[in-house]
Amino acid sequence: AELTKEWANRPANHATPTLLAQAAQELAQHPKITCEVLGPKEVAKLGMGAFMAVAQGSDQPLRFIVLKYNGAAKAKAPTVLVGKGITFDCGGISIKPAAEMDEMKFDMSGAASVLGVFRSLAALKPAINVVGLIAACENLVNGSAVKPGDVVTSMSGQTIEILNTDAEGRLVLCDALTYAERFKPAAVVDIATLTGACVIALGGVRSGLFAAQDALGDALYAAGEAAQDSCWRMPLDEEYADGLKTNFADVANLGGRAGGSIAAAKFLQRFTEKFPWAHLDIAGTAWKSGAAKGATGRPVGLLVEYLMGQAQTK
Repeated sequence: AELTKEWANRPANHATPTLLAQAAQELAQHPKITCEVLGPKEVAKLGMGAFMAVAQGSDQPLRFIVLKYNGAAKAKAPTVLVGKGITFDCGGISIKPAAEMDEMKFDMSGAASVLGVFRSLAALKPAINVVGLIAACENLVNGSAVKPGDVVTSMSGQTIEILNTDAEGRLVLCDALTYAERFKPAAVVDIATLTGACVIALGGVRSGLFAAQDALGDALYAAGEAAQDSCWRMPLDEEYADGLKTNFADVANLGGRAGGSIAAAKFLQRFTEKFPWAHLDIAGTAWKSGAAKGATGRPVGLLVEYLMGQAQTK
């Protein structure tokens, strides 16, 4: 978790997408870990229109990071961890209020947790295969920035109407989730400082857990309890997706204030039909505000506990 805290705490000018990618590449010095970094050209070729839309408002080039830990036979299906890597989030055109905006350097805490997990895997060497995907960019405002009402095409082919440019985490994650399909994963878990609504729901004590399959949800919940890095299972009823309907695209990126963390999860779920999927909303737990301001290193403990358990059961 120390590596996670280090990167989450870094000021955004010292934790750009490029520097985050370099941190991932340094992890590849450890045995069994490899790292590939894709830049704007490669991401464009993949058709990651949602991810690219968020990145286009910044002069910092995006980075899509692919980490692999090979601890088991090649035939073993990997667990894929997907980390939200918004290295700074001003909200874009739908700009955030100035108060506490400095804390948006923490908006890559999900990505930092993936780095921390891989550092732990290097030390613990479990017999499991793990893939880490990090979509890293800044969400800023320039003349090229995406605008409310713009429609973009995701890697999956689904079109998205961007009603609010500050609902950007789900846009970078959805393309990363589609990319995860190529690994034919045993499970995919995304980790993201996704919604202020989750902070309202659960405060800073438990992370929000959304799982499409009970077996995966139960295993992650139990891992959180065992690691004292607790989460709480939230619902995924189809009715929570009603607010995402739009006349101008397949889906909107915002579903209104009520149940906002669940609507965000329902948005992500549209891109996860081909594998067991869970989502950890760590907006309330990834860092502390006030006098104790700083990253917590969560949910590295939960994730490592889960992965070690998977290694033992296989």
